[in-house]
Amino acid sequence: MKKILFPTDFSEAANNAFVYALHLAKHLDARIVTLHVYEMPVVDYIDVPAYLMEVYDTVELANFENYKSQIPILRNIASQNQCDEVQIDSVLLDGDLVNSILQLVKTDNIDFVVMGTKGATGATETFLGTSTADVMTRTDALVLAVPEKSRFMQIKKIAFTTRFREKDLPALKKLLPLAKAFGAQIDCLYIKTPSTDVKDVVVADWELLMKNENVRFHIVENQDVEHSILDFIDNQDIDLLALLNHKRGFFEGLFHKSMTKKLAFHCSVPILAIHD
Repeated sequence: MKKILFPTDFSEAANNAFVYALHLAKHLDARIVTLHVYEMPVVDYIDVPAYLMEVYDTVELANFENYKSQIPILRNIASQNQCDEVQIDSVLLDGDLVNSILQLVKTDNIDFVVMGTKGATGATETFLGTSTADVMTRTDALVLAVPEKSRFMQIKKIAFTTRFREKDLPALKKLLPLAKAFGAQIDCLYIKTPSTDVKDVVVADWELLMKNENVRFHIVENQDVEHSILDFIDNQDIDLLALLNHKRGFFEGLFHKSMTKKLAFHCSVPILAIHD
């Protein structure tokens, strides 16, 4: 059975993303592992170990009680979305959020990570949020980032950005089972810029390979890659955007503060990070 890791801070954005995790689990016959991570306070009473342990025990108990109180809320969200049958496990950890996620992905053989995200508010903050972008670039699991403005709709169309490179093909093949589970169409999008070019024979080869799949190919000529992707999402009624992570920092650069205004209005679909 596949596993979906769902980190949560109990916020509205996280609960919204949980709906996506539920439907993903339902369609893939997977179980969800909810994760809440908290950090112990830095205490200066290093010479009073008994007092220090008392502080830690109090913090740990408070976080446990808080997490326990949130579980019925998650169960209720599952019931409201007709996902009562989805198995949900709960994990509470002390430590750093990103490192805890990366560790669980390895030790628990996690297939997907689903995270809720918020829009940029600071001068240098990325749209996806630093934690989500960091997880996207540091794990081999598929990472689904759900913007707070997203509201779950049946996934019917998935956009996959490509440059028709050899390493893009395995990523597309990873996407096929997800699309089939939802009965969705994959729209492969290539943004042709003055500095890039793909031979017609390569495109023809891809079309031949995918002739029996529900995959469509689109070539758009524009030097502004990011805005072209967003326009395609709008014009084609895309429900999910899948991107191949080319290198560390790719997602931070793609959704930098300079695009916040446009993203705030247009990028309300979840983003799936796939690794090569």
